Amino acid sequence: MTLREQLQEQEAALSPLACKSSQSRGRARPEEECAIRTPFQRDTDRIVYSKAFRRLKHKTQVFLQPEGDHYRTRMTHTLEVSRIARTMARALFLNEDLTEAIALGHDLGHTPFGHAGERLLDEVMPGGFAHYRQSVRVVERLEKGGEGLNLTWEVRNGIVCHTKGPPAATLEGQLVRLADHIAYINHDIEDALRGGIIYPMDIPLEISALLGFTHSARVNALVTDAVQASRGQAEIKQSPAVGEAMLALKHFMFASVYTNPVAKGEEGKAQDMLRQLFEYYQKYPDKLPSDFQAIRAEEGTDRAVCDYIAGMTDPFAVETFKELFLPKGWTVL
Repeated sequence: MTLREQLQEQEAALSPLACKSSQSRGRARPEEECAIRTPFQRDTDRIVYSKAFRRLKHKTQVFLQPEGDHYRTRMTHTLEVSRIARTMARALFLNEDLTEAIALGHDLGHTPFGHAGERLLDEVMPGGFAHYRQSVRVVERLEKGGEGLNLTWEVRNGIVCHTKGPPAATLEGQLVRLADHIAYINHDIEDALRGGIIYPMDIPLEISALLGFTHSARVNALVTDAVQASRGQAEIKQSPAVGEAMLALKHFMFASVYTNPVAKGEEGKAQDMLRQLFEYYQKYPDKLPSDFQAIRAEEGTDRAVCDYIAGMTDPFAVETFKELFLPKGWTVL
C-alpha cells in the first residue's frame, strides 16, 4: 500500500458529509496517481507553483498600490481565506486538502486593480467577464503554456462557485465561499482603519456588540458561529442573528469604504488605462505575446486580449501603459 493510499484510508475518519479524495470525479485528463499525495494535495501544489498564483502578490485587494507594507494584496487575502477555511474544515471534520486547494485557487483569475479592473473588463469584453469564471479558465486553459493544471472536478467546481450563483457541490466548496466573505470584510475593515478611511466608532455599535470590537474577535465570532450552525448539516450556514450582522457589516463597508471617493478616487484612472490597453491590443493583436497568439487563433482576438490583461499585475499594467502611450525622452546613442 502506498502512502497516498494510507492517507486516503485515513479520510474514512472524516465526516460522512466530507468529500473523500478517493471518491473524486477525477480530472479532465486521466493521470497516474501520485504515490505520496492524494489528488487534492496535488491540486494544492499545482496551484501554489503556478505563475498565476505568484502574480497575486502584486494585485490590488481594495486599495490601489497603497504606500505601506501592511495593506492586503490579493495574495495575502488568498492566504487568509485559506487559513479561515481550513480552521472551519478541521472543526467540521471535512476534507482540509480539498478546502485548501479551492481557497488557494479561488482568485487566480482576478484582474489588476481589483474589482475596478473586473468591472472594466466586464464592460468591454463581449459576453462579459467575471473573475470566478476567469479563475477556472486559468487552471483549465491558461497555465502551463495552454495545457492548464488539470485539477480535479471538485476543486474546479469550488473555484467557480466561490462568489455567487448555485452553491458548490461539496461542503468544502461552500465553506470556502463563506470563508472568503469572512476574510475580505474583516481585513478590509482593518485596512480602512489603517488608512484613516473609517474610525472604530463608525462601525455600528449593534454589530460590534454581537461580533466583537476587534479584527480577531470578529473573525473568531464568525468562524465559531459557522462551525456551530453547520455541524452535522448538509450545508454550510450561519445562525440567523450572526448572518444578519455580517450582512449589515457588508452594507456598512459598501457605504463607507467600497464606494468612498477617498479610497476609490484613483479607480477611474485605472479603468481608463485598462480600457486603452484593451483597445490597443484589439487594434494591434500581433503585439500580444506569443503565449496568447494560439488563443487568438482558436478563440478570437477579444478573448486573447482579455486573458492577457486579466493576468497582468498592477505594476505591469502601469508599465505597459507607459511603454505604449507615454512619450520617451530622446537619448543620444
